[in-house]
Amino acid sequence: MQILVFAVGILLFIALVLVHEWGHYIVARRNGVQSEEFGLFFPPRLWSRKLKSGMVLSFNALPLGGFVKLKGENDSDERKGSLGAASLGAKAKIMLAGVTMNLLAGIILLMVLAWIGMPKLITKDNPFINEDQFTVASDTKITHSEVLAHYIIPGSPAQRIGLSGYDSLVSLSNGSKVFHIDSVETLQKATKTLAGQKVNLTYKNKGQIRQTQVTLLSKKAVAASQKTNNPQGYLGVEDPQLVQLQRSTWSAPVVAVGLTGQIFKLTFVGLGHAFGGLGSAIAGLVTNNHQARENGQSSASNQVGGPVAIGYALWGAGNLGINVMLFLIALISLTLALMNVLPIPALDGGRLAMMLVSRGVFKRPLTRAAEERIVGYSFAVLMALVALITFVDVKRFF
Repeated sequence: MQILVFAVGILLFIALVLVHEWGHYIVARRNGVQSEEFGLFFPPRLWSRKLKSGMVLSFNALPLGGFVKLKGENDSDERKGSLGAASLGAKAKIMLAGVTMNLLAGIILLMVLAWIGMPKLITKDNPFINEDQFTVASDTKITHSEVLAHYIIPGSPAQRIGLSGYDSLVSLSNGSKVFHIDSVETLQKATKTLAGQKVNLTYKNKGQIRQTQVTLLSKKAVAASQKTNNPQGYLGVEDPQLVQLQRSTWSAPVVAVGLTGQIFKLTFVGLGHAFGGLGSAIAGLVTNNHQARENGQSSASNQVGGPVAIGYALWGAGNLGINVMLFLIALISLTLALMNVLPIPALDGGRLAMMLVSRGVFKRPLTRAAEERIVGYSFAVLMALVALITFVDVKRFF
């Protein structure tokens, strides 16, 4: 099941890229701008086919997104059918079309999830978030709850029986007492009550219900471990996560739009933490403060992720079911929309900002050489950043 859900997630991620680029293509076509190439991923090219219209379809090697190459993308180009020759309004619509498509895709996915079962993944328990997931309380019903082990402490009873962080805990029993695990509080109460005993653990692994026996640590052993560098719990699961599905009816569109706004806000909060961590890391490097540099690097890297992090997240979501996978895809779609609208020259928002500044402030378009130089340098910086994030992701996950 995990492999199937993961495969669906990969296909949906590719669909997000295609939807974004299709937005650019269809709006350009409707405004008389010709498309020369429609590419999935970035070159080098692995496969291509030229259509009767003259446009080339291509499949490329670097899985970092996609592109539509328009005729005369330089703002100073005046040839008929080029982007440069289009009106200012048409250019703005073309450049923002991909962002709009990702925004709509994310909202539609969230609306569907609100109808069929929205995972509640934003909670006050996270110190960086400190707020609950947006919903309309009067039209929200919890339909499913499960507690995930999340992190298995090395050397713990949970590790000895092979428990995974993605396993959900169903019940604990010593024969006479049965605790049905429907909350983190119930799990904590159960393990404390049954401390030191050999108990029956029922859990769900990759969709299958499994049972095993495990001997919990005693209260004495747990207390003693708190004074060491390797504190232990009775079972050995750290920071267990409550995952709930909640459904809405008439308020589903409201939930989708409200949650989109909340995700945008939290994304900016995360970017703030990332830049703050980067600043701390640089200051620590300059002042030779090793601890400050390590803390800054950790804070920055925990807030960002690249292709490896996306793949790892999709693989993990495969364990949690299609609802969590769809939520993750919606989150990625909204993040793509937000990132692409930022005024970075290599991205859609940056290209539009350059055009507006050059025409509004300097009263003339940038020359082709100047525009290509600005976009080329910013793209090189962006690719270097992607490479750095990928390196950090590989160290983090593998």
